[in-house]
Amino acid sequence: MSKLEELIAELCPDGVEYKELSEILTIKNGSDYKSFGIGDIPVYGSGGVMTYIDRAAYDKPSVLIPRKGSIDKLYYVDTPFWNVDTIFYTVINLDYALPRYVYHCLLREHLEQYNTAGGVPSLTQKVLNKIKIPVPPLGVQSEIVRILDNFTELTAELTAELTAELTARKKQYEYYRTRLLVPQNAELKWCRLGEIADIGTGSSNTNEGLEEGLYPFYVRSQEVRRKNEYEFDETAIITAGDGVGVGKVLHYVEGKYALHQRAYRIHITDENVIPKYFYHYMKGTFLEYIGKAAVNSSVTSIRRKMLDDYPVPVPSVEIQNRIINVLDNFESICSDLNIGLPAEIEARKKQYEFYRDALLTFAETGSIIAQTDRQTDRQTDRQTDDYNSLIRLCQYVFGYVRIELGDIGKVSMCKRIMKAETSTNGEVPFFKIGTFGGEPNAYISKETYEKYKSMYSYPNKGDVLISAAGTIGRTVIYDGEPAYYQDSNIVWIANDERIVLNKYLFYCYQLQPWVVSTGGTIARLYNDNISKAKIYVPSIEKQLQIIETLDRFDTLCNDISTGLPAEIAARQKQYEYYRDRLLSFKEL
Repeated sequence: MSKLEELIAELCPDGVEYKELSEILTIKNGSDYKSFGIGDIPVYGSGGVMTYIDRAAYDKPSVLIPRKGSIDKLYYVDTPFWNVDTIFYTVINLDYALPRYVYHCLLREHLEQYNTAGGVPSLTQKVLNKIKIPVPPLGVQSEIVRILDNFTELTAELTAELTAELTARKKQYEYYRTRLLVPQNAELKWCRLGEIADIGTGSSNTNEGLEEGLYPFYVRSQEVRRKNEYEFDETAIITAGDGVGVGKVLHYVEGKYALHQRAYRIHITDENVIPKYFYHYMKGTFLEYIGKAAVNSSVTSIRRKMLDDYPVPVPSVEIQNRIINVLDNFESICSDLNIGLPAEIEARKKQYEFYRDALLTFAETGSIIAQTDRQTDRQTDRQTDDYNSLIRLCQYVFGYVRIELGDIGKVSMCKRIMKAETSTNGEVPFFKIGTFGGEPNAYISKETYEKYKSMYSYPNKGDVLISAAGTIGRTVIYDGEPAYYQDSNIVWIANDERIVLNKYLFYCYQLQPWVVSTGGTIARLYNDNISKAKIYVPSIEKQLQIIETLDRFDTLCNDISTGLPAEIAARQKQYEYYRDRLLSFKEL
């Protein structure tokens, strides 16, 4: 049995009495504050804290109830405050009720249902005083407050976390949108918007809008009104020509619609440009563009030439479709209230309301609803690698991405082994420049190998080793067998293969136009040369296809390399046989 159940069984076993608010508290009006000085006492209105002054209307815990406006917003205040005439405060009889308990009870009542006005929502003292709430003993109230406050705190904490996560998602979306929609490829085709679109304005005025109508009527804001007549039947992007909406992409439209006379419609006419692609591009770049080009008079406004001259990159239709797919998914996650984080936040609010209503619902006599133990689901922390995510997105959209080797992993090198520690009959092969990729001509003991391997970084099985001196770019794949390689002349990149497969790196190394230093006795590479070398990286699936193809060619070449000498030798023996037979005459 929970503590609440024990208290109810002990203090109110036969049920709980309901009382009208007038029996347990007094509702007080607010008043003006403008004649007072500035201070640290908050002034509450129906929308929350308005300002701070130097005196208080009340200094004890109270529940503030809006009289006009946002009548569903209640405030619990336990420090001195002032309130204006749009919000009531309450003086609560502590012999009957705890202020915090009254606050939870009134939240449950959904005071908007007691609205007495047809225009601005309003509450009256007469109506409020008649509202009944359950009034159990103070001990029961205290336990209910403890439970609900704990739950409210958890919900608020989670809501803050989820809201922060949602904000981060939106920033991530904007980051990816910018990277995907502003390519750096100099060979990419660019067009003026006027070359690929039909641009114009509507002919409707704001006062022609209806609350209900057959067709949407787009004005110079996110608001959508209605009309019974339409002006256009097309796919278009809508933006404001002047006012506060300048530079913002307001709507993506498909079908019949009416348009304000100072709002622009952009209808893509070029078959090589997908309208939804342009919509995403415009959302990501237009505000900055128009901010630099806009005309300022009484309000900021857009001239037709600004739209005509707006530069638009035009990748292939295939890439445009991929961009649309990626960004539409991001928009759904960030905006759709039925999925993702907003739905999670809403679920937590509903969960709190469920507990609140269950705890505050008492039968006047008979059975009671007891607390059900239930743990709050917590969203697990997710760590994302934005760089790797960006690479995968670019691979999906563009087919590949070009990255520096240093971004794949840290460039490492073996440490020097003294010549005295090598021999011709050791147990572990030791590779230097001349023997790298071939047969070793020196060895070290197992003890020496284990000592150096434990002291310094060392390649893992599958890592690609590269010659940084002598025969630049010669590569091998470390098979994991005990072996040691000569200090800074042979290096490798610590690669976890999340983005690039080691076998793909192996082939890429062989194609690198290495920037070498020839200042010493031999040509060599330094870490910076290797780290800054760039390779083209397709998806893992494409890498596997490339590896399979090159492996086949490698095998074929090796077979030919070993087969031809044998074939030549056979032909030589055949020649010698016939030569000997043909030139062997019987002596007279």
